[in-house]
Amino acid sequence: MFPNPEAMPWLTHVPGSPEELAAFQRLQDSIVPMFQEIFPNPQLPRTVVTIPSLSLNAEELAKITGVHHYEERLLCLLLLLQMPRTHVIYLTSQPIQPSIINYYLHLLPGVPSHHARNRLTLLSCHDASPKPLTQKILERPRLLAKLKKMTLNEPNVHVACFNTTPLERTLCVELQAPLFGSDPALCHLGDKSHGRELFRNAGIDIADGFEHLRDEKDIVGALADLRKRNPNLRKAVVKLNEGFSGEGNATFKYDGAPKEGLEAWIQDQIPTRLNFEAPVETWDRYKKKFEDMQGIVEAWLEGDIKCSPSVQCRIEPHNLQKPVVVSTHDQLLGGPSGQVFLGCTFPAHEDYRLDVQDAGERIGDQLKQRGVIGRFAADFISVKEEDRWKHYAIEINLRKGGTTLPFLMLEFLTNGQYNAQTGLYHIPTGQPRFYYASDNLQNDRYQGLAPDDLMDILVYNELYFNSAKQEGVVFHLMGALSEFGKLGLVCIGDNYETATQLYKDAVAALDREATSYDKTDSPLDPLPEK
Repeated sequence: MFPNPEAMPWLTHVPGSPEELAAFQRLQDSIVPMFQEIFPNPQLPRTVVTIPSLSLNAEELAKITGVHHYEERLLCLLLLLQMPRTHVIYLTSQPIQPSIINYYLHLLPGVPSHHARNRLTLLSCHDASPKPLTQKILERPRLLAKLKKMTLNEPNVHVACFNTTPLERTLCVELQAPLFGSDPALCHLGDKSHGRELFRNAGIDIADGFEHLRDEKDIVGALADLRKRNPNLRKAVVKLNEGFSGEGNATFKYDGAPKEGLEAWIQDQIPTRLNFEAPVETWDRYKKKFEDMQGIVEAWLEGDIKCSPSVQCRIEPHNLQKPVVVSTHDQLLGGPSGQVFLGCTFPAHEDYRLDVQDAGERIGDQLKQRGVIGRFAADFISVKEEDRWKHYAIEINLRKGGTTLPFLMLEFLTNGQYNAQTGLYHIPTGQPRFYYASDNLQNDRYQGLAPDDLMDILVYNELYFNSAKQEGVVFHLMGALSEFGKLGLVCIGDNYETATQLYKDAVAALDREATSYDKTDSPLDPLPEK
């Protein structure tokens, strides 16, 4: 992933060199007193350099519609500006539409937007290429120098990223700012193979399967061995180690499999029988990616009643605290076989949310022992067997994933607290709050709607967050709307039913407004009344 360091002589150290690694470790040591003394006090000054770089495999990212707009997902961190002496520096590949920034600043509870705007610095690389944002920053000596100058005398600077790789490590060293996240040397703990090993060590159930597979031969052998161990197995899942959102998964059905010559049969059938979650994928391309990333094969978990909960935890950068459970969710999944992340509801169902919390703490203990800090999430497949649920861990995400943004929105907007005893979130009045969130509200009819048009629609249809009631709708991923007809939203209510109804009402309003103009309407005419 890392570009040729010889082409960037302005860097302080050679990327990955012993000097850079030592410098990064010294910076990470400084995050401990910052976390203990500065983070808990909202009145103290701090500077948050936000790098929403999706430093992941470019081919896998390309499977996600409008992925270059996903740098907007961390705009929820603009709500940190409610702390009166906080400065946020936010970098992106391309400039963000001003109306989108204004929308977030308007959400700030009790803070004049002008005051917040003076503490916000937006910087852009003006580069739409698929390279990771962090790489683009490092490749621009003037932009990097400007960023260094801006942070040089700022108090209590730290870097917040979507995920961490050697690119982010180099950037932190250049800025002389610690990273509130894991050392990139530990990234492998978040892949599918190492995740299965860690789940075993934590005493958590996993599906029957094999990890650290290298190529087509290993895949075929694993599929054959699974079927031999369980002759009634109907389906298995092949997963890329570094796939995400389910887009790197594929399913294999054993229909018609012979008892003799099974491996040869699988070898013959796999090019046409393997069904990919990503619609643009092919066997030849997938096989090459598997050789690059490696991966796993797991038995498909059967069950008449199945759910996919997740738990989100935070590991603090010192040894005084156990991993902190942040939230639980039930994931909303789609795709050909229901493995693609579309959104989530909070909290997870009351039947099992505390069980998922317990599993998250045990996973967190394993990660903490290995030096991980920051947020992580773990996903499960839960199957109801008679009157109890059985949970199978399937993945660890060492990044700010799809469940991070909606929960941060809830926290920042309501200033409430998560109760680990009940798994519920309570606002300061003591009332609970729930939400329904989606990253993938998409409709071709929304294409052509600019962010400013969306703002009109929100106002006309009263689609906003009511700070007095502490419930309502918050939108994100708005930059993807015009080109792809796609956006995200978080619908917060006092129960599941209210949150779900807010989502339905928002979708109905968008559908209605997106088709409200006929050929005689002027684009400058006001939107029709509801």
